[in-house]
Amino acid sequence: MFSSVKPVAVVHFSGDLYTRPRNASIPPPPAPPPPVPALFIIGDSSVDCGTNDFLGTLARADHLPYGPLRLGLPFVPSYLGQSGSVKDMMRGLNYASAGAGIIFSSGSELGQHISFSQQIQQVMDTFQQFILTMGEHAAADHISNSVFYISIGTNDFIHYYLPDVSDVQSKFFAWRFTKFLAQTVKQEMKNLYNANVRRVVMMGLAPIGCAPYYLWQYNSQNGECVQPINNLIMEFNFVMRYTIEELNKELVDANIIFCDAYVGSMDILKNKDQYGFSVSDTACCGLGRYNGWIMFDNVHRLGVVYG
Repeated sequence: MFSSVKPVAVVHFSGDLYTRPRNASIPPPPAPPPPVPALFIIGDSSVDCGTNDFLGTLARADHLPYGPLRLGLPFVPSYLGQSGSVKDMMRGLNYASAGAGIIFSSGSELGQHISFSQQIQQVMDTFQQFILTMGEHAAADHISNSVFYISIGTNDFIHYYLPDVSDVQSKFFAWRFTKFLAQTVKQEMKNLYNANVRRVVMMGLAPIGCAPYYLWQYNSQNGECVQPINNLIMEFNFVMRYTIEELNKELVDANIIFCDAYVGSMDILKNKDQYGFSVSDTACCGLGRYNGWIMFDNVHRLGVVYG
């Protein structure tokens, strides 16, 4: 007697379909989690976001930081300007100090700064706070998954080698000087690795021989770059790239990337019109909108160039 009964599909509708007005906006989906837990920044004025505001120095960092961050993380505060909350530190810190170099005394004529090695020590102090708060295993996991961005070395040429501080040019030929810098960076990277750092971006140096300061100092007639200075920078980048390759082979699970800022910068300088720029040999005075300029001041590029 039940043979004529056919199965019936039962479809269940949620109450939202009945109660939400047709013109009501659907809330956006939640933002995806950041691809990395934290960003830690080490370096000089190219990335200083406020460290030197706490120091007695002519090298200031009192403008908003430039360069877009695409990691989905909040603004990274300076180490000296942060709240002291370990929870906030866990999202990243910026240790960079304008005027700092790989060599301790580079940039000393500008006043106080936090050198490369001193910044590494500040990083280690931060890690100790992580361990005390999170425990050793959780801290190691957090550190190994975070990104460490290093941008340093320009001041070792601008404020040490080129002005021949301490008669350095008679003691070190350019090749030996760049190797010394690279070996110092290599040792500090090993120290970071031993503290569980695994993901590092090492920036190469931009062509400072094209900076307005040197165009003026070397009496560039038509805006041509000072090639002997750029040769020093290319040599440094070559040695540093090789050093990074060595580190990746030596250190298990290390993922260290060398980013050659020289090539990209020269491409913009040579093809400025294609990138929307019009002036490459003078600075825009450090104020206002860039209005086609590439240089913010005599040695620093504008944020739009980094973008």
